[in-house]
Amino acid sequence: MRIKALLQSLAIAAINFAAPASAQVPAKLVFGTNWYPEAEHGGYYQAMAEGTYRKHGLDVSIRPGGPQVNGLQLLLAGQIDLFMGYDIQSIKVLEQDLPVVTVAATFQKDPTVLISHPGTGVTKIEDLKGRPIAIGAASDNTFWPWLKARYGFADAQKRPYAFSVQPFLADKLLSQQGYVTSEPYSAEKGGVKPVVLLLADQAYPPYAETVVVTRDTLARRGDAVKRFIQASAEGWKSYLANPAPGNALIKKDNPQMEDDLLAHGVRTMRQYAMVTGGDAVKQGIMTMTDARWKQTYDFMVNANMVNRSIDYRRAYTLDLVKGVTVLP
Repeated sequence: MRIKALLQSLAIAAINFAAPASAQVPAKLVFGTNWYPEAEHGGYYQAMAEGTYRKHGLDVSIRPGGPQVNGLQLLLAGQIDLFMGYDIQSIKVLEQDLPVVTVAATFQKDPTVLISHPGTGVTKIEDLKGRPIAIGAASDNTFWPWLKARYGFADAQKRPYAFSVQPFLADKLLSQQGYVTSEPYSAEKGGVKPVVLLLADQAYPPYAETVVVTRDTLARRGDAVKRFIQASAEGWKSYLANPAPGNALIKKDNPQMEDDLLAHGVRTMRQYAMVTGGDAVKQGIMTMTDARWKQTYDFMVNANMVNRSIDYRRAYTLDLVKGVTVLP
């Protein structure tokens, strides 16, 4: 009887010993980005490269975006768990009652810029009123209405945007849109050191590269999403200090990415404090505030981009970022 009891005790101990291991199986999350792998995604790749997601009990995979990828559709279809979104979009889709919510923001400053040729009298955004600017169609739902409402720009100024700086380089009178981390670099490689006008420095309010989930995911897997935000914030702090591990993974997923462009992206993000500036200084990387969301909503209403009657506060929650305090 003693032997039987001893065997039963050993069996129970073995079960209890195995339980924690099964309980710690990493939670799988698929994160869909907004473009091909680049420096602007560096913190997420850094968290993968350094095992930070694993440390927080996560098994994260990154699904790159691109011009033909609709991340919001993938999110709603359940093909990805998190989506790199944009707060203007998150407010706009409230009119369609889509069940998505923003839980964090990578960039405290939107990286959108207008670039112009030096020596043409353009030193500030106001100087571009009435001048030709290459603008993409998607901008009609983002910064172009803001420029029209704030500076009196007109649709007659718009020229086709070719997702390239070649037309800009060929026409000294042409300005164009871009990202501060990309197009100025390309223009310089083409022989023109452009005048760079960052819209965020002129009070263009949106965040950029936000983290968006469905309301169902937030309800069922909120703890895993919070751990993702924490690990990603740690990844960004590490990446901006030493980007080599993240860059190696970026180049693996995007072999055409140039080392010089990666280095330029990191320098620019540091220079403009895109990840570490604003409210992140005191509240931590990936933070958001009610005040910033209200500013974006107000500009959208004033530019007739969204119905005033919607409750913009349904587009986001601060509950998760309040618990993440990775200071720059």
